[in-house]
Amino acid sequence: MKKRLLATLLTLAMVGSLTACGNAKGDGYNVGICQLVQHEALDAATQGFKDALTEELGDKVTFDEQNAQGDSNTCSTIINSFVSNDVDLILANATPALQAAAAGTNEIPILGTSVTEYGVALEIEGFTGTVGGNISGTSDLAPLDGQADMLQELFPDAKTVGLLYCSAEANSQYQVDTIKTFLEEKGYACEYYAFSDSNDLSSVVTTATGAVDVIYVPTDNTVASNTEIINNICLPAGVPVVAGEEGICSGCGVATLSISYYDLGVATGKMAAKILAEGGDISTMPIEYAPNFTKKYNAANCEALGVKVPDGYTAIAQ
Repeated sequence: MKKRLLATLLTLAMVGSLTACGNAKGDGYNVGICQLVQHEALDAATQGFKDALTEELGDKVTFDEQNAQGDSNTCSTIINSFVSNDVDLILANATPALQAAAAGTNEIPILGTSVTEYGVALEIEGFTGTVGGNISGTSDLAPLDGQADMLQELFPDAKTVGLLYCSAEANSQYQVDTIKTFLEEKGYACEYYAFSDSNDLSSVVTTATGAVDVIYVPTDNTVASNTEIINNICLPAGVPVVAGEEGICSGCGVATLSISYYDLGVATGKMAAKILAEGGDISTMPIEYAPNFTKKYNAANCEALGVKVPDGYTAIAQ
């Protein structure tokens, strides 16, 4: 009888322990953040995400924030650690982080941010705006036709535009392919200048400056991490750079039609709150886009290159 009573008490204790563990997880949320690399735009998106989710959930949410230092393989390692730790949600900041997360789990909710085109990143044929499954997020795509209009507004007499991008980034390829069509419709000749990584960036940029009138760079993570290299070549050569986002423009450009990456992160954080606290179905959530775009210019580079900026542009704070 005593043995039977002891067994019953042990069983109840085990059930209580498991219940307590379940309640502990239910009382709070552990969110894994995988950011591809440290630079101004991605940092702002991560901060906006954390601020928005903390505002919604307070101290119920904790973050496991990790940076892959620009290495796609490290993204996979980080994601695998999140899966092993059974986090409640993953923020994948930049395309390689999203691709790693998609490959790492089909169960844990994944929100991407700073991703230009989800159909391209995830190789979805006929993408209509909703990924489905366990993935959604926000896009940093600024209107590429608007960027082409801006380039023409600033450099109407230019003949040749160099399209500078990292060939390892699928969304960069998408952007230069798309804007090339818009620029050619305006009468510009366009030439691709692709580099595989930061090691050959300098030589590719040097080649481009000897052959084009203007350089266009998309929202490219490798470029964003190496703007000083580009600026040190383009500025002395007298070749202006039109950039796809503000951080790149601040480092090496003259102008950009840009979004607020902080606001993009905030929007992603609000999506996360709906999933975690309200039971929102991520599979039905369409990708969200930045609502506002601003024409901005780099005053120092414009002055150095003699670029006259028309009304309607805002100077980037340096």
